[in-house]
Amino acid sequence: MGETYFRADCYIDEGYEERRQYLSAGVKITMKQGCDEHIIEAIGKCRIVIQDGHVVEVGDPVIADCPLAKRFAYPIPAITKDAVKANIEHRIRSFGMCTERRDVIDQREFVGFGASELLSFGIGAGLIDAAVLACDGAGTVIATSPGLVQGIGGRMSGLVSTCPIPAVMDRIEENGGIVIDRKTARIDQPAGVDLAVARKFHRIAVTVADPQTAERIRSSHPDTLVVAVHVSGLSSESARRLVAASDLVTSCASRPIREFAGAGALVQAGTAIPVFAMTTKGKHLIVEKMAHSPEPFLVKTTKLPVAGDAQPQPLV
Repeated sequence: MGETYFRADCYIDEGYEERRQYLSAGVKITMKQGCDEHIIEAIGKCRIVIQDGHVVEVGDPVIADCPLAKRFAYPIPAITKDAVKANIEHRIRSFGMCTERRDVIDQREFVGFGASELLSFGIGAGLIDAAVLACDGAGTVIATSPGLVQGIGGRMSGLVSTCPIPAVMDRIEENGGIVIDRKTARIDQPAGVDLAVARKFHRIAVTVADPQTAERIRSSHPDTLVVAVHVSGLSSESARRLVAASDLVTSCASRPIREFAGAGALVQAGTAIPVFAMTTKGKHLIVEKMAHSPEPFLVKTTKLPVAGDAQPQPLV
C-alpha cells in the first residue's frame, strides 16, 4: 500500500486523480474526528462534494451529453450543474447516498451489462465468490451476495473519497459484506483483494479506476477478475496500461479506452457506452449473462469497436 495522506477531515488513499494530486504535492493534513465529507465524480465527470447529507459543491461538467444520464431514475436530458445537483439530491432522498440512511441492497438492473450488473450476476451464478467494491460511507468492501453488489455498485460511480458512517458499515456487514477498514473507510482495492484472499475466497472480482491499481492487483493476485470503471479522462498511456491489466473494461466517455480496448477486445457488450471483454474470463462472464437473460440478442463476428448512434459527447 502506498503512503497515506489526510485531506481536510477525510481520509484519502492513492488511486484517483485527486489522490495522486495530493500525493505529488506532499500534502499531509491531520484527520479530524466526526468527518462527514464525500467526494464523487459523476454525471459528466463533475466533481461533487456532499457534506452532512447536502450537496455543497458541483464542479463544471467535462461531458455535455450522455445517453445513460437520460435513462436515470431522475433523468438528466442536458448535463448542467443545476441538473447534476438535482440528481444527486434525489439520490440522497431516495436511498440515502452518503448518509447513515444508505440502503445497500438492491435487486434491480440499471444497465444490462454494467459493472455491478455483471458482478452481481457472476455471484448469483456461482462464477464469482466475492466482489471488491468501493462504497460511500464504508470505503473498500467485500460483497458476497448479488443484492449487496447491486445495492452498492449500481448506485455509485466515481467515488473519490469518503468518510466512515457506522450505520452504513453495520448494514453491509449484516448483509454478509466485509468492510476492510471501519476506522477510516479508506478506498484501497489492493488491500480488499488481499483480505478476500486471506478469507479464503477463490474467485474474486475487483473494480479499479487507474492502471497502477490494476497492475498491482494483477501482479499480486493474477487470477483476480479485474474490472476497469470510471475511465473518462484517462490519458492514452493510462488507458493502454489499464486495458492491458483488465479483464473487463467499461468505456464511459473515454475515447482512448474505445480505441485500445476495442482493438483487442474479444467481446463488446453495448454500443452507446460499450463494455469490452479483454480476456477469456471476461468474455465468459458476458456470454453467461447473455445465456441467462430473457432478452433477444444479435450475435455476429465483426471488427471492434462498433459505435452506436448515441454516444457521450464529447469523448475525452
